Amino acid sequence: MTAPITALARRLASPPWPVPALLAWSAGWAAWALVQSLGAAGPGASAAAGMAAALALALRCPGWRRRLIAALGFPLSALALGAAAGWPAWAWLLLLGPLLAAYPLRAWADAPLFPTPADALRGLDGAVPPPRRALDAGCGLGHGLRALHALWPQAELQGLEWSAPLAWAAARRCRWARVRRADMWAAPWGGHDLVYLFQRPESMARAYAKARRELAPGAWLVSLEFAVPGQGASACLQGPGRRPLWLYRMPAAAAARSTMAGSGR
Repeated sequence: MTAPITALARRLASPPWPVPALLAWSAGWAAWALVQSLGAAGPGASAAAGMAAALALALRCPGWRRRLIAALGFPLSALALGAAAGWPAWAWLLLLGPLLAAYPLRAWADAPLFPTPADALRGLDGAVPPPRRALDAGCGLGHGLRALHALWPQAELQGLEWSAPLAWAAARRCRWARVRRADMWAAPWGGHDLVYLFQRPESMARAYAKARRELAPGAWLVSLEFAVPGQGASACLQGPGRRPLWLYRMPAAAAARSTMAGSGR
């Protein structure tokens, strides 16, 4: 009997997704209703109580993406139901202020904060030569940098991240790397033997064009999950239980010019 009880206790302590999000949303509404029932507080106090309760449970969710979903559920549902009509502006700033600080509007056109899984780059060290310098473009909290460091601890690693709080956190999590706050599209990629990114499908053509312009022949562009549309990959590492890892070796200058001429550009 002990084993089933222990297993049940573990499942109750860590319920499967999306139960944690539903609990966070429910807690927000419960706190809102409780303060409303007291009758002595205004709509701002009710909103603050609801947001605080929802955020407290949202922070317990694993992963930034799920925490964000859990935290946004209560205010967005309140807005949709009209309950937020009387909320003052400062009540929304309790949630939107930290969100905008961590993920500024300028970065919304790029990929959201999806951390690189710890084993996502396995096998990469057997597919490309050891880089002397490698770049994680859009490094977030440094998960990609850690994966690169695990493969090549002697490599000189650099991370670029537009969000100041995320860049600050990544620099402290990856003290052996040089992390700086910068626009990955404006900062130069030249001088690196390998550029890694975990972007989104819409960004891949732009990333490949930048790599072709700035990386030396023989350098590598490595993309987790998303391929460059219309461009054949040099290799793709894939298999059960892992996301595909697309590898693109930069062609020699003469080959690049020939390809561009053949395409009529």
